[in-house]
Amino acid sequence: MSKQGVRYGAELRKRAEKVDTLRTSLFACPRCGKKKVRRKGNSIWECKACGSVFAGGTYSLSTPAGEVATRQIDEYKKR
Repeated sequence: MSKQGVRYGAELRKRAEKVDTLRTSLFACPRCGKKKVRRKGNSIWECKACGSVFAGGTYSLSTPAGEVATRQIDEYKKR
């Protein structure tokens, strides 16, 4: 989160560490499938392999609401 970290509270420190690991980890690209997607900025993600840039969640590539919406769109397309 920040360079200083969280001051007080074990639970808050755990949450901040979880967010930091999500923010800095690599994700699989939805376009090419390679695990090369990195966070470029706030909700902006870029694949280093194919160069595609797309929007996602703030700290992770997809949000729970986004996954639900994707699932509903896929079900609608199957009909």
